This record gives sequence, structure tokens and C-alpha cells, in this order.
Amino acid sequence: MSRDDAASVPDRLREAGGLLEGVARDIARETGVPEAHVWGIGSFYHMLSRSEAKVRVCTGLSCLLGGAQDVLDAAKAQGLPVEEASCLAGCDVPPAVLRDRRTMPHVTVADVKAAGDDWSKLDSAAAPGETEWTGAVGPAGAADGALAIDLSKLAAPLGAAFKAAAELGPEGVIDLLEASGLQGRGGAGFPAHIKWRGVAGQAEQERFVVLNADEGEPGTFKDRECMLRRPDLVLEGLAIAAHAIGAKDCYLYLRGEFEVPLGIIRRMIDEAHASGVYGDVRFHTHEGNGAYICGEETALLEALEGKRGMPRIKPPFPVEVGLWGKPTLIHNVETIACVPGIVERGGDWFRGLGRTEAGTKLYCVSGHVQQPGTYELPLGVSLDELVEAAGGYVGTLKAFSPGGASSGFLPAERRGDPLDFAHLGSLGSMLGSAGVVVLNDTVDIRWAAAQQLRFFEAESCGQCAPCRIGTRYLRESVERQARGDDVDGPLANAADAAWQMNEGSICGLGQAAPLPLTSALKYFPEAFEEETSDEG
Repeated sequence: MSRDDAASVPDRLREAGGLLEGVARDIARETGVPEAHVWGIGSFYHMLSRSEAKVRVCTGLSCLLGGAQDVLDAAKAQGLPVEEASCLAGCDVPPAVLRDRRTMPHVTVADVKAAGDDWSKLDSAAAPGETEWTGAVGPAGAADGALAIDLSKLAAPLGAAFKAAAELGPEGVIDLLEASGLQGRGGAGFPAHIKWRGVAGQAEQERFVVLNADEGEPGTFKDRECMLRRPDLVLEGLAIAAHAIGAKDCYLYLRGEFEVPLGIIRRMIDEAHASGVYGDVRFHTHEGNGAYICGEETALLEALEGKRGMPRIKPPFPVEVGLWGKPTLIHNVETIACVPGIVERGGDWFRGLGRTEAGTKLYCVSGHVQQPGTYELPLGVSLDELVEAAGGYVGTLKAFSPGGASSGFLPAERRGDPLDFAHLGSLGSMLGSAGVVVLNDTVDIRWAAAQQLRFFEAESCGQCAPCRIGTRYLRESVERQARGDDVDGPLANAADAAWQMNEGSICGLGQAAPLPLTSALKYFPEAFEEETSDEG
């Protein structure tokens, strides 16, 4: 069985329409991959396992605040084949609905009723244009050169930054990256130059660059906008990274719901390959099949190799043993998109753009704000400053998640704190991917915590017991408490379960999953002591 045969299993399942009867057997016969293995892959991914459910309604927190439950109920009432989706990276355009592999914004109950029994009618009513996902990208009118990415600019011709990188040489580029202070924008905030040096210093000469565009954290949609609006920076950054670490192949892993961004990226890749602007650097795209866990870098590598996307135990780390066992540099979309500007303008320029930490940051903001969207601001701005860029609050601020579901909740009193990696970490929260969800005083925090717990339970890969059992246990604990069945007091064992999950889980999902509940208990204990509404 070849490397290509194993990796092609998800593609063949997708081409067949999913895990239909007999498909696993046929693929096993063609490839030599055992049928049980094919079945295991197909049943792992949401978009392959339920091929009859062509429409999925997002039930992430922001979409629920925007009426997603009403849309889902209306579809079910009409007897339509529909199911829930954990998050579609459409938090700024709620409710988001997926038909096949296209995500549609602002789908209403009226749209569903108009569709009747033909979901294809949704396309003409709700499908977005390639650069019309949101009306809120900014801040508009920034001075030229004041932003690292600048989503408002049109894509530039390819090659200028790559040429500058070639003149600097690999070591010069990595030195410049270190001087810039660039931290990974995908969640952990790890210094980028350490990864680059780690791969460049390996004895193995076959190396890879991998783009992590599997954006699935509720509250996060910045990478979608980056690929829609600045695909030039994404491709240029990947080519520079390949040059600096000595790689020839770049693999771009996009979540399966990103049909429109994928089309834009592929056209730009065709342009790059045809022009030869990046020499012998080759780009390969891969469509995900619906699994939030593939945002974890080693789970993503497993998925690229045609397996179930389950995290690997570390060490070894991908810089040493990554894709197909070779040294691999993995970066988030926003991180890579910062690289061309650093090469062209310098490390000091980028470092100076930040307030408390280096650079600008693409902040996503959704929930109870006037203009949900993606805003590029100095790293370290406060919530009030971010929401001011987004047109202001809707109602009275009660709580916010600074970094998506994984960051838990902070109270309104923290609205003036810097939204950066170090400070939020000191509070027991995290900036993560900067998916800021704003909740006003109409929201029951217990209900909001329960929705986030439902997300983590649904998206746990099930590999390790602390996460598999703990996510379910915490969700059930909240439900029991809401019913008045928590006889030992308000979630008496939640802290112990959270400790076990944090210490025993293989990856960050299980470690972060308790935060929505533990933070809600810390800052909003009254929500768990009084009778509250079951709706947000």
C-alpha cells in the first residue's frame, strides 16, 4: 500500500458522496487499505459519515444568539434532512448554514420555509460572493503600511517579498523573524522563529511546510477573511517559509466548509505555478471533511496522511517528526500572512505595530456588537477599543470570551484589560485565535457555558479517556444542576474533573474544554445558585 493510496481514502469517500453502502468495500478493493480502516476514516468525519444530511445548521454560541435554533427547528418541522454543525466559522453572519460544502450566511426561518423540500433554493437566496462575506473588515482608512495584513487591500502581484527573502538568504529571513517578535496566531502564541530554526536544523533533508486553515473554534473566522481577501500574502508567506527551511512542498489544509476560499487559493496557486515565480516550490491543497480536532497540528498531519484526525503524543514534535515522518513547519493562516510584510519592511517595523506585544492582530468579534466582523488592530487593545471599532455594544455588557470557546468567560470588569497572549494567560484565560464573543445582560451564563460544553463533547476525538468522559460529564453536570438534581451543591466535582482533564488529556481540546464552566463558576456563581432561563 503506497503513501498516496492511504492518503487518498478520504478523497475517494468524498467523491463517492460519503460513507454510502458498499463504498468502503469498493475503496478497500481498489487501494488495498483494509475495509475496517476505510470505515473508521469515513465514520470519523462529520461530512463523510452522514451523507444523507446535506444541510447543517451551525449551533455555535454566536449563531445561537443570532437565531440558529429557530432555523434548525423550522427545518426539522418541514421534515427536511438536516443536522447540527458545531461551528461553521460564520459567527459574524449568524445563523450560518452549510449546504453540501458551501457555507451560507444569515439564513432565516423565512429562507427555510421558502426552500420547502428543495434545499438547493437556499443557494440563490443566501450564497455569498467571494469578497462579500461580511460588511465589517477594518478598521477602514488605516494609513498605508500601518497594518501587517490589511484585509481591505486588493491582492498584490506575487513574488516581491519572496525575491527579497532570496536576497536575505534562509538564515537572514529567520533572523528577521526573530527580530519581529512574531508569535503564532493560531492559539498558543509560540515564537515563530523557534519553529523555523527547529526544522531548518534537522539532518533529514526532505521537509514540508503545512498551512493550518482548519478554522473551527466557535467565535473565530479571521482565517476565512484572510484567504478571501489576501490570498497573495498566504501564498507568499508559505513560499518564503519553504525557502527558509529548505522545503519544496507546501500543503494547504482547508476545512471542508471553506469552498469559496479554497477556490480563490487554488486560482492563485495556478497563477504561481504557471509563472514560476517561486521556483521549484510546489503547493498542494487538501479539503478537510469536518472535524474540529484537526485544528490541532498533529491531528491535522494524521488527516493529511489519510487517517482519522487524532492527535499524536508529543514528543516527538512536528519540527522533528511531522508529515510522513519528516521535519515539518506548521503555521496558522494569519501567522503565515504576516511574513511577507516582515521581510519587506523589517522586524522592527512589525514589532512596533503592537501595543503590549509585537505586531497587529486580526481580532474576530461576534455576539452582541453592532458590526460583527474581523478587525486588524494593535496587539494588546482592550475589549472596549475592539468593540468601538465594531460600532459599539448591543445592550449592556455582561461577559465576553476573549479567545473563542477555549478561553472561557471573563466578566465585564475586565473590558479594559489588554487582549494579548501574556496578560490573558495570567488570568487563567487565553487569547487563542482571538475569537471574541460578546454577551450582554440578557444571556444566562449557565446556558452559555452549557452550549460551549456541548461543542467540546461533540468535537472530542475520543482518543483519551479524560477528554472523552470528562466533556460528557461536565455537560451532564450542568444539565443536572439546571434541573435541581445536583444534590451535593453547585457542580461540586467540576473542579476535580477539570483538573483530571487538564493533566491527562493528550491535546489542548481536553485541557481547555472545562474553561467555559470553571470560569463561569468563578465569575458568575449566582448563575448556578438561582433559577435561570434555559435560553440565551
